[in-house]
Amino acid sequence: MSSGRVRKIADRIHVIVAEMLERRIKDVRLGFVTVTDVRVTGDSQHASVFYTVLGDDEERTASAAALESAKGLIRSEVGRELGLRHTPTLEFILDALPESAAYIEDLLSKARDSDAAVAAAAAAATYAGDPDPYKHPDEDAEAIEDADQLDPTDASSDAATDGRA
Repeated sequence: MSSGRVRKIADRIHVIVAEMLERRIKDVRLGFVTVTDVRVTGDSQHASVFYTVLGDDEERTASAAALESAKGLIRSEVGRELGLRHTPTLEFILDALPESAAYIEDLLSKARDSDAAVAAAAAAATYAGDPDPYKHPDEDAEAIEDADQLDPTDASSDAATDGRA
């Protein structure tokens, strides 16, 4: 089968399972379940249905038990709706997406706090040397003119010590 056909089957299974959970499955253990993704093998014999549950760990385990008990009904409805020769087996897998998103959000929060601490330290920081370490030509010319205005006796005494007098 082509990957396009497998993708269409996966999309259709996604819709069928979501509608079944919304309308036909009346198990009290079933919490607020959202089907996030469906992956079908290349030969369309097996489908992995990824889902999330809003709530705590108790609600997740109760929803997993409810989905496991309703697997046969859901699979028969998938087979009837798809009209395939072989109905794919269904496997319900709790998606780790919310936990991963919470972990990433926690890491981003720590990075923001660290950046704020660095910015606060940088705001109070001063330069180790001169505030402007670069030489400017107009100031250099003034320094040379100031050196030319020194006593000529100082220049001759320097030349005398060099042996050039």
